[in-house]
Amino acid sequence: MCSSAVLGGGIGPREWILNAQVPGGYPRTDPDRHLAEIAAAAHLTGPGAGLMTAADVTAYTVAADEGVSATATCGLGVRGWAAAPAEGTDGPPRPGTVNIVVTLPVPLSDAALVNAVATATEAKVQALLDAGLDCSGTPTDAVCIAAPDPTAAPGPGEPFAGPRSRWGARLARAVHAAVLEGASRQP
Repeated sequence: MCSSAVLGGGIGPREWILNAQVPGGYPRTDPDRHLAEIAAAAHLTGPGAGLMTAADVTAYTVAADEGVSATATCGLGVRGWAAAPAEGTDGPPRPGTVNIVVTLPVPLSDAALVNAVATATEAKVQALLDAGLDCSGTPTDAVCIAAPDPTAAPGPGEPFAGPRSRWGARLARAVHAAVLEGASRQP
């Protein structure tokens, strides 16, 4: 897995993924520890990836494209551009976070895993724009890309996951569809 998750982020083997809902204005300063507590309470064992959001995690959307599956939770109350000017804040922000989990049926090289995160992010931005939103996402978006372990398969894994590669194109279409549906449901 390659992930920007608060718990278990980075590249490495993971056995589970948890997308936890937390209250708006989340007050804890130890989200990794909090996610570990939630995972333990759910009897999840071994290494995993934990994401969190104030958005309704039961309102997730799923899309698939030729073996690639993308699941998204879209809370777009606090949206903006990645390179936005610095601003002050007035009170706790409204719920927001676009969390994306993608599963692929083929192993990916480390470079392709990183490329898959970029492809998923590009597809997310495209979907948000296609939904009529003037933003690139929210300040707390996270992505998890899960694929079989390349050391357990013959060969080094797929070398590419950019949007014009075989698996990257499928990933992009699945993420775009899941995020577009989720974004279209926003008030």
